[in-house]
Amino acid sequence: MTYVSCFYHAFAGAEQVRQSLKAHSALWKDPPESSTCSYQEMRRSSVNSSAMAETAANRICKVLAVNQENERLMEEYERLASELLEWIRRTIPWLENRTPEKTMQAMQKKLEDFRDYRRKHKPPKVQEKCQLEINFNTLQTKLRISNRPAFMPSEGKMVSDIAGAWQRLEQAEKGYEEWLLNEIRRLERLEHLAEKFRQKASTHETWAYGKEQILLQKDYESASLTEVRALLRKHEAFESDLAAHQDRVEQIAAIAQELNELDYHDAVNVNDRCQKICDQWDRLGTLTQKRREALERMEKLLETIDQLHLEFAKRAAPFNNWMEGAMEDLQDMFIVHSIEEIQSLITAHEQFKATLPEADGERQSIMAIQNEVEKVIQSYNIRISSSNPYSTVTMDELRTKWDKVKQLVPIRDQSLQEELARQHANERLRRQFAAQANAIGPWIQNKMEEIARSSIQITGALEDQMNQLKQYEHNIINYKNNIDKLEGDHQLIQEALVFDNKHTNYTMEHIRVGWELLLTTIARTINEVETQILTRDAKGITQEQMNEFRASFNHFDRRKNGLMDHEDFRACLISMGYDLGEAEFARIMTLVDPNGQGTVTFQSFIDFMTRETADTDTAEQVIASFRILASDKPYILAEELRRELPPDQAQYCIKRMPAYSGPGSVPGALDYTAFSSALYGESDL
Repeated sequence: MTYVSCFYHAFAGAEQVRQSLKAHSALWKDPPESSTCSYQEMRRSSVNSSAMAETAANRICKVLAVNQENERLMEEYERLASELLEWIRRTIPWLENRTPEKTMQAMQKKLEDFRDYRRKHKPPKVQEKCQLEINFNTLQTKLRISNRPAFMPSEGKMVSDIAGAWQRLEQAEKGYEEWLLNEIRRLERLEHLAEKFRQKASTHETWAYGKEQILLQKDYESASLTEVRALLRKHEAFESDLAAHQDRVEQIAAIAQELNELDYHDAVNVNDRCQKICDQWDRLGTLTQKRREALERMEKLLETIDQLHLEFAKRAAPFNNWMEGAMEDLQDMFIVHSIEEIQSLITAHEQFKATLPEADGERQSIMAIQNEVEKVIQSYNIRISSSNPYSTVTMDELRTKWDKVKQLVPIRDQSLQEELARQHANERLRRQFAAQANAIGPWIQNKMEEIARSSIQITGALEDQMNQLKQYEHNIINYKNNIDKLEGDHQLIQEALVFDNKHTNYTMEHIRVGWELLLTTIARTINEVETQILTRDAKGITQEQMNEFRASFNHFDRRKNGLMDHEDFRACLISMGYDLGEAEFARIMTLVDPNGQGTVTFQSFIDFMTRETADTDTAEQVIASFRILASDKPYILAEELRRELPPDQAQYCIKRMPAYSGPGSVPGALDYTAFSSALYGESDL
């Protein structure tokens, strides 16, 4: 029920009294002169009773209306706090989960989920947290103005509890994205190394296939002198080939070790394969040494050798190994993150192409050796095969591999140029992001400084300051499109796997934190001004007095951050003539800094300066009002409440008043004294 309806019911009661008096007047049209005095006294008593009832009803209506609104705000705060804390409780374990996935796709899915959380799920919760603090401050101000005790939320739902939970959320969130990106880089590196390991292992296994069986043969026992010499030279060529493959085996072992250090998910199979290769390599070394010793023993009995075959084997094996290495390099995957890195690869590739004419000359020399062998065989009619007994490398293999190298060179050229184009595109993304970030970052800082200056300025009315802050808020909201555009550019950069940007010191995380801080600051500043307006209007403070309060506060605010520490406040009180002892100062500090934060806000300063001048109701005044409605009885009946108060507020009192159990109690008696004390926090009801 509104205050107007309360007055309506009060005046209706007064009208009933007037009509009652009129009726009595009709009955006493011509009273005897002896009774005239009694009649006038009765009439004055009736009028006074009606006026007192009207005043009492008005006061109760006002108190109950304020109390009902405060209870609604308390319930709203409890609901919002519960929902926000529950959301934080569900979110923190997700952000603290650092269990890595085994594949790039799974980790990228985690990164996308995190982006959705930052863009879609968290911003509304930031607004809810800010709104919750605003509601809490507004409620406390209303309670303070209406002389009610401060609102104490349920355990675990204090503003400080919510701030602590939010801080734990921020701590869990901090580093989560960096961890995701590091894991993606690690998995990318692992996949590259694993593929490189498989290629080198397959090449080595292909080369090593059957080598042990060859080394275990004892064909030299029944061979002729020429054949034994051929076997010996062939073995020398094999040793040369074996030495050439030593680097590849070491590279395979090094790659396997790096995969283990990086915690590759299939490290068990990699280790098994690497161990087999190393064991086989050791056996090959042992068997090679034993066969050499046997051939050297036979060499003393055999005295001929085809020098041309040996020459071919010695030159063909390194050349074959060079071609295999060249094919591996030309097919090797590369990972670069800048134009300089890809330019370096292009330069190295150009240097490689410059060596091709020299390699082609070596190939022609090796072919000339083989041609000379065939010429000698034909010239002297030697009954041996033209195949080289000292080498497993044939001219067909050399020709095939040479053709393969020439095919791979232009393919490599194309892939390097494509990567160069991609790096140029990434550089454009970096510059585009940097241009926006370098503009948005200072803009946010300037707005923060403007808001800070606005909150401490003295000139102008609070309404003007509020309008200016609303304009700031409007401009900030309109600027959101720039943030969204920067988010889009940042997403493109992330999708392109660009991890650094030398053109700006701002990261998307810096911009996000600054933007959230700006939104929170403007909302809090607006709330502070609203609270000052509410306090000014409730306590009858003029704008000049507000300006004087602000000037005094700013004078003693040495840090110019809108807060006075205890020493600043003590100096302010002394300047105003307070004679402060330690006990008195401690008592005052419990009023202006009840949470013990070590600082005094401007609102607390105003409350302290105007505390004694506020015109507010007290529990004693409400008890006195109820006593009038109860005709001086220590209790009141439900019928009396329904008769004197509006229906909804009468029902509110009946529902919450405890039963009266004192002297003279009657059935249905209600204790209005305990009820009134409970309204002002002076009882346990």
